[in-house]
Amino acid sequence: MNKTTYSDRLVNLGTETAFAVSSDATEHALKGNTVFPFHLGDINIETPKNIIEATEKAMYNRKTGYVPSAGIPQLRDAIADVIGSQRNVNYTRENVVVQPGGKPVILKFINTLMNPGDGVLYPNPGYPIYESQIEYNGGIALPYRYIHSEDGFKIDREHFENLIDDKTKLLVYNNYQNPIGGESSNEEMQWIANIAQKYNLWVLSDEAYFNIQYSGMPKSIVSLPNMKERSIILYTFSKTYAMTGWRLGAAVGPEKIMKIFSKLGTNDESCTNHFIQYGGIEALTGSQEGAEKILQRLKNRRDLLSSKLNEIKGLRLSIPNSTFYLFPDITEIYKSMNAQSYENFRRKTLLNTGVSFCTREHFGKTIDGENKKYIRFAFSGISQNDINKGIDELKQYWSDL
Repeated sequence: MNKTTYSDRLVNLGTETAFAVSSDATEHALKGNTVFPFHLGDINIETPKNIIEATEKAMYNRKTGYVPSAGIPQLRDAIADVIGSQRNVNYTRENVVVQPGGKPVILKFINTLMNPGDGVLYPNPGYPIYESQIEYNGGIALPYRYIHSEDGFKIDREHFENLIDDKTKLLVYNNYQNPIGGESSNEEMQWIANIAQKYNLWVLSDEAYFNIQYSGMPKSIVSLPNMKERSIILYTFSKTYAMTGWRLGAAVGPEKIMKIFSKLGTNDESCTNHFIQYGGIEALTGSQEGAEKILQRLKNRRDLLSSKLNEIKGLRLSIPNSTFYLFPDITEIYKSMNAQSYENFRRKTLLNTGVSFCTREHFGKTIDGENKKYIRFAFSGISQNDINKGIDELKQYWSDL
């Protein structure tokens, strides 16, 4: 058999490395060890019953065939109404393209608005698929960084603007950010909007965690003057309604861009699952009691985990008001372990405690000048009982270093 020749650009294809950590934890558990899974941002809370029932009804009513790539009109209308009313802007179904999850919105944004050689600003640390898709499709990855203060994580503005040149075309902005839980002040969000307009940048506003707010009201950059016209919202049902495996989301943006997204969808996945779209309608227009219970359970876990982590000497933690992640500074503990690398630190901790987490390196390549060490705890897929047990093990092990 002749030697297989692969595409040259595959060397630039990254992945969502949290899944590799998950596999490592599973292998550890198969050897008879207890594992405390803080690594993956999945949700071990049941999807609300009314959503499941609406989906089952659609299946029995034969809603199992092909549908338009942009989605069924009823769901597009519901998304336009809810997204618009929550952000105080007007959308119609023509501004909505239903997607099999939120992730495809990233690729379609890049494929529609970026040419090879164009620069794309994106958060780092951040969701690793941004970096992967930019580089895989021939773009220039421009990672902007954050400054950790007593008030949480803020964008390093000087560094950010210094990245921009005449080839910079796109900006990925993830308010309520994975992995750091960062949240822009009104002033910081306005600054981002001003930058986008000053340099004529298209914006992908990743709003996957928009409704995972433990107090106050969420805000979106599309609500600011002149931003709706240059922004595409990434929306997903995964977090708010515990529907991670259902793969249902949407792109929301200018009609001319959505037409291209729909055409790309026809070429790629044909359409989003038919009957699941009826579950999406129920999620948005039906009772929100289930979503409220999910949010309360996540808040209880956040409060418990942050309290337990704050008992550990050498750990510095800012408690976010959004997402279901904590991103503590563990620099002192890292030094005490004499760890040779992030991976060495992670593996030693897993093998000695059963506690599994991701490190800063799972969320983008480190940026020159970084001198602090961070890890990410996801609390969406672990019970309060296991949070207690796991962090007690962790505290004991790290204290003995």
